[in-house]
Amino acid sequence: MSFRKLSLGLAAVTMLAGTALPAFAQDSIYVPLFTYRTGPFAGSGTFIADGMHDYLQMLNQRDGGIGGVKLVLEECETGYDTKKGVECYEAVKGKNPVVVNPWSTGITLPLIPRASVDKIPILSMAYGLSASARGDIFPWVFNPPATYWDGLSMIIKYIGQKEGGLEKLKGKKIGFIHLDAAFGKEPIPLLQELAKDIGFEVALYPVAAQDMQNQSSQWLSARRDRPDYMIMWGWGSMNGAAVKEAVRSGYPMDKFYSVWWPSEDDARSGGAGAKGFKMLNWHAVGTNFPAIQDIQKHVVDKGMSKAQKDKVGELLYNRGVYNSLLIAEGIAQAQKITGKKAVTGEDVRRGMENIKLDPARLKELGLDGFTETLSLSCADHNGHRPAFMQEWDGAKWVKISDPIEPMTDRVKGQLDAAAKDYAEKNAGWPKRTEACDKAS
Repeated sequence: MSFRKLSLGLAAVTMLAGTALPAFAQDSIYVPLFTYRTGPFAGSGTFIADGMHDYLQMLNQRDGGIGGVKLVLEECETGYDTKKGVECYEAVKGKNPVVVNPWSTGITLPLIPRASVDKIPILSMAYGLSASARGDIFPWVFNPPATYWDGLSMIIKYIGQKEGGLEKLKGKKIGFIHLDAAFGKEPIPLLQELAKDIGFEVALYPVAAQDMQNQSSQWLSARRDRPDYMIMWGWGSMNGAAVKEAVRSGYPMDKFYSVWWPSEDDARSGGAGAKGFKMLNWHAVGTNFPAIQDIQKHVVDKGMSKAQKDKVGELLYNRGVYNSLLIAEGIAQAQKITGKKAVTGEDVRRGMENIKLDPARLKELGLDGFTETLSLSCADHNGHRPAFMQEWDGAKWVKISDPIEPMTDRVKGQLDAAAKDYAEKNAGWPKRTEACDKAS
């Protein structure tokens, strides 16, 4: 675990895991960023870390922070390791963070029971425990704009549309190649339930973390099994290696789909043969947005960013921007609701439950057309927003579909049951004690 102070005009602080740490000054807002710039997942984590930091630093440089209060930004390196992630959490929680971003499903899971005790909201943006979308059961966890179960249902729905209807999937075989970790296993219960209901067969291809760059056995099995479609739930170096191995093994790329994590570099790993590879996404790529141009002007061009200039605007960089957009909106809403400038984690939880990113607000933020609208509430900490399918054309991602709504009728019951089951299996699970906010 290592830390890097990112705010300007503040003295550096050396921190050790488990050390009691003083809170920051009352005229600032502390936002720790859990990141992984090292290890086998750095190929994904670095770009997201850059986007997260740069958007918040842009607010510091351009606006003096949020509501006139500077943000204190500090990275803690987890290496995508659960133990290190928990150590980061224990080290920062005494400094009054207003939100924690685990950036790993494996790290998120052990933090969920801690959040209500420490009164620190957990933002696991489009990852983590799908059932935590139920804000009435998980009041301190937020996972917008869509859960992994939503994402899987969108992919199945899209494939069904291509086949002429979901009923046409009966008798088909769908492969599922996934990281053999909490993240990669998260959507499997829904996948198996959908297979049972619709009548398709599932072939699972788990990839251990140590084997991410050597997937020859998985793709040899796929070549033997001949799945009609392949869905990937990968991260870090697994994604690029999977694309490369799929091309090498001759798997038809127009039948290869992924949840929303592959980067441009991952697609490039397959060379010209990767053309046709598809993935879900819910936000734009590129720099043609005033807010991202302000990042370039106020942060990147001034040497305050670790990002390579040609990576600004790429998919995972913009994913980090989206993550920090949610943080900033949660803080701004908290200030509006409470009337306070230097808000707390409890305040920001209320603020996040009142996030409303409509077209007018996105335009005001310099992100007109960047993403779909999003509205969170006490009961709904996710939004269950649609995503679109995009395809690699050999050089760039190209949007190829309209928004795909999740299969709510099939997902909601499973999600509700999983949320209730989680609460029942964890003795003494704290119930929400306060009424939902009426503020907007």
